Amino acid sequence: MGSDRFYPEEAPVHEVTVGAFAIDRHPVTVAEFRRFVKDTGHVTDAEKPPMAEDYPDADPELLVAGSLVFRRTTGPVPLDDYRAWWAWVPGAEWRRPEGPGSTVGGRERHPVTHVTHADAAAYAAWAGKALPTEAEWEYAARGGLDGATFTWGEELAPRGRMMANTWQGEFPWQNLLLDRYERTSPVETYPPNGYGLYDMAGNVWEWTDDWFTGPSGGSPCCAPAAGERFPRRVTKGGSHLCAPNYCLRYRPAARQGESIDSSTGHIGFRCVVRY
Repeated sequence: MGSDRFYPEEAPVHEVTVGAFAIDRHPVTVAEFRRFVKDTGHVTDAEKPPMAEDYPDADPELLVAGSLVFRRTTGPVPLDDYRAWWAWVPGAEWRRPEGPGSTVGGRERHPVTHVTHADAAAYAAWAGKALPTEAEWEYAARGGLDGATFTWGEELAPRGRMMANTWQGEFPWQNLLLDRYERTSPVETYPPNGYGLYDMAGNVWEWTDDWFTGPSGGSPCCAPAAGERFPRRVTKGGSHLCAPNYCLRYRPAARQGESIDSSTGHIGFRCVVRY
């Protein structure tokens, strides 16, 4: 588990043992999450106004229900200020991933997004499952290729074929769309790994149930840096916003600490059952 070849938070390489478990073939989809909401009446955190006491430095006018939405820039920008490409959008949530006026119509088989760790855990409990540990997630993602760079091997695009939904070009302004998708893609669009699992790289980051420890790794990747007001959980897998010039994290060893209150357009989840 881990890697010594890329980002400091992935090191050192170490051995881990996991018990027997089954894991979802793909991230939880919009259609699956809709059934959960219909059955339980669950209201996601993105649909609730933030509490003023939790964000004492925030503009009171921004303390409304909403979520973080990626906005592609018109040209190159410094990569040390995520505010150039992330916007807090009032009204953005899992049904309206780009904000008011958007819809998930036609995206029923895309991964659900704009869910916090608590939202993901609530779904897992309803389904009689659990969120994976980081070790379970990484073991599953490797698909039997112990130590390989990607979930499918060492070459990014074997024979010119894109193997995952990631960013091609210069982030955050130039997306060449070699994989055909600018945002999320339907689950099972790309080939499965050796264990028959889909989207273990790219598309959306995925929540795990482990607390994040270790060095921050400097750049907060393609997501806003997690504040210290809230603890952080490990997310895995990278997303459609990960690019080689900024976030080469669509690899099984890659990891990121995400604030538990975070909901964005590039974070989803999948579940496990332990035996």
